[in-house]
Amino acid sequence: MAISCFTKSGFQNLHQGYPTEALIRFLKARDGNVPKAHKMLVDCLSWRIQNEIDNILSKPIVPADFYRGVRDSQLLGMSGYTKEGRPVFAVGVGLSTYDNASIHYYVQSHIQINEYRDRILLPAATKKFDRHISTCVKVLDMTGLKISQLSQLKLLTVISSIDDLNYPEKSDAYYIVNAPYIFSACWKVVRPLLQERTRKKVQVLSGCGKDELLKIMDYDSLPHFVRREGGGSSSSRGSKNSNGTEDNCFSLDHEFHQELYNYINKQAEDVEPPRVTKHRSFHVDFPEPNPDDCRIAQSIESELQKFSQGNGIADPTLNQDHKQKK
Repeated sequence: MAISCFTKSGFQNLHQGYPTEALIRFLKARDGNVPKAHKMLVDCLSWRIQNEIDNILSKPIVPADFYRGVRDSQLLGMSGYTKEGRPVFAVGVGLSTYDNASIHYYVQSHIQINEYRDRILLPAATKKFDRHISTCVKVLDMTGLKISQLSQLKLLTVISSIDDLNYPEKSDAYYIVNAPYIFSACWKVVRPLLQERTRKKVQVLSGCGKDELLKIMDYDSLPHFVRREGGGSSSSRGSKNSNGTEDNCFSLDHEFHQELYNYINKQAEDVEPPRVTKHRSFHVDFPEPNPDDCRIAQSIESELQKFSQGNGIADPTLNQDHKQKK
């Protein structure tokens, strides 16, 4: 694949010393179609250059209190590692409100976590576990999922498209926990729209999923909402682990977010001296939505509208279907 016209650092940040593995990821994302995979890779590298993605880890969201507001409304963090060494990312799907900042800050924060994962966490895990590790697992907490989140679909579609087009095949598994009835209804219509390789990655677990998750990770790596059975993502910051550190992996005070934020601020200082900071996001061009993501979003929107209109609630097959999947 011809990539000589792109910066060496850009491709290096993409493959982190494993170019063949990176190419295979893009090939998988396009079902083995070489021309489509080539175009996808070229488009990704162009996106990185045009949006200065290689510099995004030196662009902190400031001031810290404002960034805390982003973290408190975009529930995403890392709780530990699987027994095989893959980072475990937790997502508070149901209780993320995305209402403390503009869409650009949430997109910036999401990309920064992706880049920190790929440039720092995965290479460190590869070294620690003495084998190449290039993927993660995600635990998605559905606590609090409700009809009003219909307004968030645009933002979530943008983020999903960025991941699909520029960070393909970076998650090995998606574990759904604390799923309410409304999720069962949405999952029933969304599942057939997913590509087979994606469907195989999704597992809907019973309750908080603790027993199943303990098969692939140690207790200390479980997200806080799994360890605190019934607590969900709503468990606020302030609770401490036995070693005195923040327990809630979504909180800015958690070890992961402290390391990430300190790293970004240090990179920023190396680029230019500290100065009076103002609220200013790092704008990234939003890609054309992935058609598959759009179809999924439309299906979710349609299903949620049925709930808001009082339709479909009495369908007993939804709960039965959900229980069978568990």
